[in-house]
Amino acid sequence: MKRDVIEIEGFKVEVFSLNTAIVGSGAAGFNAADRLFNYGQKDIAIITEGLKMGTSRNTGSDKQTYYKLTLAGNENDSVYEMARTLFNGGSMDGDLALVEAALSAQSFYHLVDIGVPFPHNRFGEFLGYKTDHDPRQRASSAGPLTSKFMTEKLEEQVRQKGIRIFDGYQVIGILTAKPEAHEKRAIGLLALNINKLADQDHRYVLFNCTNIVYATGGPAGIYASSVYPESQTGASGLAFEAGVMGKNLTESQYGIASVKFRWNLSGTYQQVLPRYISVEQDGSDEKEFLNSYFDDPGKMLDAVFLKGYQWPFDPKKIKNYASSIVDILVYNETVLKGRKVYLDFRHNPGWASRDGELDFSLLGKEAYQYLENSAALFGRPIDRLAQMNQPAVDLYQENGIDLRDEYLEIAVSAQHNNGGLSANIWWESNVKHFFPVGEVNGSHGVYRPGGTALNAGQVGSTRAAQYIAARYQEEPLNKQQFISLVGEQVMNKISLGEAFSANTSGSGNVLEIRQEIGERMSSKGAHIRSARKAAEGALEAKKQLQSLVEATELAGIYELPLAFQNHDLLITQYVYLSAINDYIEKGGKSRGSYLVYDPEGELPLTGLAETFRFSISAGLLTDKIQRVLYNNGQCRFKWGEVKAIPQEDSWFENVWNKYMKQEIFKTEK
Repeated sequence: MKRDVIEIEGFKVEVFSLNTAIVGSGAAGFNAADRLFNYGQKDIAIITEGLKMGTSRNTGSDKQTYYKLTLAGNENDSVYEMARTLFNGGSMDGDLALVEAALSAQSFYHLVDIGVPFPHNRFGEFLGYKTDHDPRQRASSAGPLTSKFMTEKLEEQVRQKGIRIFDGYQVIGILTAKPEAHEKRAIGLLALNINKLADQDHRYVLFNCTNIVYATGGPAGIYASSVYPESQTGASGLAFEAGVMGKNLTESQYGIASVKFRWNLSGTYQQVLPRYISVEQDGSDEKEFLNSYFDDPGKMLDAVFLKGYQWPFDPKKIKNYASSIVDILVYNETVLKGRKVYLDFRHNPGWASRDGELDFSLLGKEAYQYLENSAALFGRPIDRLAQMNQPAVDLYQENGIDLRDEYLEIAVSAQHNNGGLSANIWWESNVKHFFPVGEVNGSHGVYRPGGTALNAGQVGSTRAAQYIAARYQEEPLNKQQFISLVGEQVMNKISLGEAFSANTSGSGNVLEIRQEIGERMSSKGAHIRSARKAAEGALEAKKQLQSLVEATELAGIYELPLAFQNHDLLITQYVYLSAINDYIEKGGKSRGSYLVYDPEGELPLTGLAETFRFSISAGLLTDKIQRVLYNNGQCRFKWGEVKAIPQEDSWFENVWNKYMKQEIFKTEK
């Protein structure tokens, strides 16, 4: 890596030149760095806003899942069989499904080898369990903090190798060039040095690089109701701005989560059958609101129990008092009625109890047997939770919430984006030398088995590293050529930053703007949708983006990173809401993890508002993928057929020859 200092329009700017810059310090980013080093490319660095930030390090569930090929027992499985499972989720390219299946065991065992404590039996078999949308038992887990363990162990590898980490650097621009008769390519990054914002000569930093591995995570900041950690914002807008194509942006996942401490309330949190209550904003008028909608207490208990298995909201699980009716009723209380909703683990649901003791005979066969097998047919929800999963109790205790002593406030929240940035089987985007990996990459389809996100992040970052090591080893541009190509782009971003900085007052409003952005998405582009709301939201986001500089007031220069984040989030939100509107205009119905208003549809339950009237997608668009390019404030959409799962020559000698000649690194146009 080489360091220079240049001057652009009166600003002194550090320039670091290197082969590959990795943006993000989650499990995917660290794995990309670790793999690149192992494959021989050592001229690399990680750029991160903060090492302790992001989703990988700060999120989980009652039993956070890693999805991979079956590695134990006598159950039949194969790479192709797993690929078919991923592909069958709808709107997923078969070549990506095959890659994610093929590298799942390699990626899993790499994590095992570096110390992630996935459990195995005395014979060395890594036993699995069935997760949602999983026909086998491919899932494994290291507990509630699987992704945190992964991130920590991968960071250890990076530090042992001496790979440089630029900690406290926020990327604010992806720099590109388009040579004559060639495709656009990424050639660098512009970042804020958050550590030295007050020093104008050190505020901005350039990275001149041959490759960019972009591991910035999902677009968490566009939502108000979110289970993403507050430290996770996302940076998809920068990629859209640079011409990177979006894919399947309509497909996000939502579910019930706690509000004070953001955490998925799946698994045993639901299976112990807590009491659902709602209150007015001032805490008055407490009531168990589920009772009003179910026709008997047994059905209510079964729906709550199944939320554990079926945590993501799913419109296919609404009718006939299925589990996702619970999400509908929580949304009805919180958003439409303006009340607060809590889980109470201290008392049993009143409608299903006698003198405070739960009547277990009301349960369906599946719920009863599960609790019986877990020796949990007794006591209060908190007693059952302690019996079945004490770490789930401890987790909240460690984060300042004692489930034995207080209610747990909840909301239906954004949790994961199945879509994202589009890329090929080596995770390279339409902008050459730019590799989106992890959640920012839109490799998933409409449905995905639980835990595939962790696998996809490891597989994608490995594939990007393999391709860079094989094909993109060249040195970065010389300093003069680099500056000549990026000068205008750099000055546009610096001018934006200085315009934000010029409007500094004692009381800033960047957080108020952030809240407005989030509330817009949660009300107009989350799991309850309509074409009218999406179109309105997109127009509002676009107008707010256009007036952002004039409307923004910083309390001090330390808020400049937040202003740049708001700029990024508004681009992201405009593109996402436009994608939702385009999907509905194409005839798209309710699917995945969202409900689309259909005036010709039916209400989930009598008495609910018209906004919940819906019909299930009949597969109209499940064999197609929506892609989008953002340019000059406009979105251009393109729909194409999904790619089938490849059936290639599997004769060993032929594959060996192609491998030896590095012909495997060829990509389709």
